[in-house]
Amino acid sequence: MTVYFIGAGPGAADLITVRGARVLAASPVCLYAGSLVPRELLAECPPGARLVDTARLDLDQIVAELVRAHEEGHDVARLHSGDPSVFSAVAEQMRRLDAAGVPYEVVPGVPAFAAAAAALKRELTVPTVGQTVILTRIAQQATAMPEGEDLATLGRSGALIVLHLAARYVDRVVGELLPYYGADCPAAVVAYASRPEELVIRGTLDEIAGKVKEAGVLRTAVIMVGRTLAAEHFRDSHLYSPDRDRHTC
Repeated sequence: MTVYFIGAGPGAADLITVRGARVLAASPVCLYAGSLVPRELLAECPPGARLVDTARLDLDQIVAELVRAHEEGHDVARLHSGDPSVFSAVAEQMRRLDAAGVPYEVVPGVPAFAAAAAALKRELTVPTVGQTVILTRIAQQATAMPEGEDLATLGRSGALIVLHLAARYVDRVVGELLPYYGADCPAAVVAYASRPEELVIRGTLDEIAGKVKEAGVLRTAVIMVGRTLAAEHFRDSHLYSPDRDRHTC
């Protein structure tokens, strides 16, 4: 049997992919993070499915549930918020399943930064303004950041930077990025992207921290800083240019 790591999306139940919903509906066991995955998604599980909230389980307990289901001959839907490829903690689960000889597959989902960009109605890569997006976080109470991935180092690029798990430390983020992006650089914070309680906060880098604290945002948010967030005067993309030769590959 197979464990399916499924990206449940950023929050709205209808943002799970069609493939993810089909796998969920066919899996008699579902492990989900109760604090992050919308409860409405569990209605997609088959009748009588075993539902396990992993919010209070450690890694050993989670893997034990996955192995148990495999040994009982059941496919398992392992729901993760957003997309499994970033900040999902699936790597250590996969490593354990490899050691246990349990097969698994990954079903991608809509990541939080994509939902945040949709809420802002912005393309994050704009011709001649910015073509690079950095996804990162800061070291605080969680795992330390690798050498060379601190904000000061990443900020030197001037690329659009997207920070997960950092809203509580917005003052620190602003302080470390100001020397590289400037006080007038566009910034935004999107909390609970795609959910009914979605909150969008816009401003410049020197004022965004005050707005975030005034709104009381502490978690379930992404911080974005970069010039593409407010770009208006830029060259049209070559993709749809009338000068592009559409008769060659």
